[in-house]
Amino acid sequence: MMQKTPPHHLKSSLNTIPEGVKRVHLIAVCGTGMGALALMLKEMGLEVTGSDDGIYPPMSDLLAQNGITLLQGYKAEHLGDADLVVVGNAIRKDNPEALALGERGLPYCSFPEAVAGFFGRGKRTVVVAGTHGKTTTSSMMAWVLEHAGKDPSFMIGGVLQNFSRNCKVGNGEFLVVEGDEYDTAFFDKGPKFLHYDPEVTILTSVEFDHADIYEDLADVMGSFRKFMGRHRPGAAVVAGPGANVAEVTADAPCEVFSYGLNGEPLWRSEVLTATAPATCFRVFYNGDLYGEYTLPMPGGHNVENAVAVIAACHRLGLDRREVADALASFKGVRRRQEIRGDVGGILVMDDFAHHPTAVASTLGAVRSFYPDRRLVAIFEPRTNSSMRNVFQDAYAKAFDAADLVCVRTPPHPEKVPHGERFSSDTLVSALSASGKDAHRFPDAGAIVDFCRANARQGDLLMVMSNGGFEGIHGRLLSMLEARQAEGEKAGGDA
Repeated sequence: MMQKTPPHHLKSSLNTIPEGVKRVHLIAVCGTGMGALALMLKEMGLEVTGSDDGIYPPMSDLLAQNGITLLQGYKAEHLGDADLVVVGNAIRKDNPEALALGERGLPYCSFPEAVAGFFGRGKRTVVVAGTHGKTTTSSMMAWVLEHAGKDPSFMIGGVLQNFSRNCKVGNGEFLVVEGDEYDTAFFDKGPKFLHYDPEVTILTSVEFDHADIYEDLADVMGSFRKFMGRHRPGAAVVAGPGANVAEVTADAPCEVFSYGLNGEPLWRSEVLTATAPATCFRVFYNGDLYGEYTLPMPGGHNVENAVAVIAACHRLGLDRREVADALASFKGVRRRQEIRGDVGGILVMDDFAHHPTAVASTLGAVRSFYPDRRLVAIFEPRTNSSMRNVFQDAYAKAFDAADLVCVRTPPHPEKVPHGERFSSDTLVSALSASGKDAHRFPDAGAIVDFCRANARQGDLLMVMSNGGFEGIHGRLLSMLEARQAEGEKAGGDA
């Protein structure tokens, strides 16, 4: 018997949400974005169920604690009597629940269509897009609006320390969304950000990434150019530095405001001091001093993120003093230069960096903030791009700021064709040839063992991965605590 697949979805997100929806089912509910969407829908008062083949803490606990029914695996009967089904982009067209959609003719939509349809209607939407920095920048934007009393809604790909969550249904007029260039769903291979209708877009950067779905930089730029081209005339784009950003925004049918540390952008920043615990900088608008700011984060790239927010807030009519106060109280984002612990003078820090540009920026920022510490870079190539050799040469230059480099072998090499695989051995050889102290390890346990033998007081262990990295952060801290206790006991016995 021929299997049925869902019919073509409606292209406008504003038309895919049927009226009177009371029950929503999410397929692949335990992803970061889908889980956040489930929480927001529940907060709206809807009945929410979700299915996934990977139901485990902490997301499973968070969803269950908020009254969301979780169903293990994918089965047609899981759809129940849903009025609407949201299909995550991890779902293939032969998924049992996807097939059941077509057989039953149920209304369905993608994740970004649900965000726009449920939470974007009538809102002043701010979309933050770009290869790097969008999570931190959108988090800053959401916090500034909250601090200014605007009670925004937001959907962001990281947990905001000021909120201890990555989403919120606010009563105010603003919606802040992290605009992802990754594909939308199996029935819509276009990027997610095409489903949003922003009043203001912040575009932080455009580089080649997501090698599993984009062929090359030109392909990536094509998606961003399409996104820029669909802005309504009354909208505005706050455009970051770089020739690629300038090119994709050149024909945008709306106002474009440039920002950056160098050159002559409309919004230019100048770093005054950059040592822990804060970076102080001033901002110039069209050549005139606009204000001085304090940001409790390291790095010129985070200053640029803050300037983008300052420019967007100016366009939205916010008071500049309130913006400055909010930035000074911004607590950052989990897994973005997040200090996980300090044991015996050894600092363990976590960061999401995986693209070579992000790795270089993160290490450079941390080096400037902690100039007297030995910087130990601990890197896991785990993304679809970082496990490919497309960035092999670029990674060899990304660790310049580190004193010692520990590289894990890719955790799932079988996901990449043999001839396209990234090589940790090749990276370590290149780093060693340039005079860098670099080592390759098969897993996190071997790295922890190495650090047990080699970590010393004053070190900063900078862990970089977009995944859990086998719980290496906690394992490092436990090891350091045990080693310290052993040292204290030995000293007492002596």
